[in-house]
Amino acid sequence: MTEAERAIGTPDVDDEAAAPAEQPKGRRRVAVLVSIAIVAYLIDLGTKMLVVAKLEHHAPIEVIGDWLRFEAVRNAGAAFGIGEAFTVIFTAIAASVIVVIIRLARKLYSLPWAIALGLLLGGALGNLTDRIFRAPGVFEGAVVDFIAPAHFAVFNLADTAIVCGGILIVILSFKGLDPDGTVHKD
Repeated sequence: MTEAERAIGTPDVDDEAAAPAEQPKGRRRVAVLVSIAIVAYLIDLGTKMLVVAKLEHHAPIEVIGDWLRFEAVRNAGAAFGIGEAFTVIFTAIAASVIVVIIRLARKLYSLPWAIALGLLLGGALGNLTDRIFRAPGVFEGAVVDFIAPAHFAVFNLADTAIVCGGILIVILSFKGLDPDGTVHKD
């Protein structure tokens, strides 16, 4: 191949051989992200539907004595019920998180990052679904929470996925692993 052909972007044999090897690696990581997000979302949605159907307007269920119970609670605010007047803002934040994750997915070559972002995406979608479709209205809906440990806030499985994904992102960042699979040492 001549220098002129390289200059105008004609791929040489080595570039063609390398290109297919990189494509599946990126797709595989996005597939992991999407799969984990779907599983987290469906588990959260299923448990919330079960809680609304079987537990709402009923006495809490004692799971582990006074330490843990299941209790249906509608939360219009953020964690610990803070900011109930800002439901629309929390909806916008959740939507923004989803957009950022979708943008990051284009450059995702790291399996741990795919897992972390999948958990974050599934949890954000779960709570966003509540904010959009539950009473009192669109973008003002209250999230269904039901896991009630003693002396702690009531939460749901979407919250658990978000926290686990967030913790994993912090760990990956401290280890220097980037979403594109590179490792940096700062």
